[in-house]
Amino acid sequence: MNLYHTGLSELYKEVEALGDPLTGISDRIDFERIRPMLSDLYGNDTEKGGRPNYDPIIMVKILLLQQWYSLSDPQIERDIRDRISFMKFLGYPEKLPDRNTIWYFRERLSKTGKDRIVFTEIRDQIMSKRIRIKKGTMQDASFIEEDEGEYGKPRGEDANTRRSKDGASATKNHEHHFGYKAHTLVNEIKIIEKLSVTPANVHDSQIDLSLPGIICYRDKGYFGSECSGINGTMDRSVRGHALP
Repeated sequence: MNLYHTGLSELYKEVEALGDPLTGISDRIDFERIRPMLSDLYGNDTEKGGRPNYDPIIMVKILLLQQWYSLSDPQIERDIRDRISFMKFLGYPEKLPDRNTIWYFRERLSKTGKDRIVFTEIRDQIMSKRIRIKKGTMQDASFIEEDEGEYGKPRGEDANTRRSKDGASATKNHEHHFGYKAHTLVNEIKIIEKLSVTPANVHDSQIDLSLPGIICYRDKGYFGSECSGINGTMDRSVRGHALP
């Protein structure tokens, strides 16, 4: 650890004295146990000139922070550089990823199915410490904003534009969004059980991540949609049937 990190470590002691919930998590999870699960996540050989990948353990920790604190990709990009408790949780790394790298890592985890393997291992480790966990899950969706590029530019493969070819536009609460949606199912200690990434225009209710036999809490945007688990969706008023 260099002098800069030594100074951060000393400063963190004041934060720790005030109470840092991440300290308890770090003590309960052996993150090195998930490293073999991610050993084949990347196929590039950095010895042949490719840019070295970020440590997958750090990337998983960032996804956990993002979920626990309900942060968007731009917010987590800033906070892992700004919040000393986050820096300590990540181990004071020399380099930190930007929002695009975080998004690509999340997408790669989802497409390879390793998200379920990794987060199940983390959940099992916490449960093995005899921490009481109430059975129950919560599903929600959040926008992942992307560069919309220049208005009117084509979106073909050869288009000279920054606009994402797979992203889509959506409007929610009169606000315009462009990019993707991250649909997540989390348990009561905010460990991700399932993760799905879709274009932004896919309605939340079209994605059912609930688990059979386990209650799933969802906001009223999911009202009337399929639920494979025990339906804990919020009610909403409909024509002729006001809420009591």
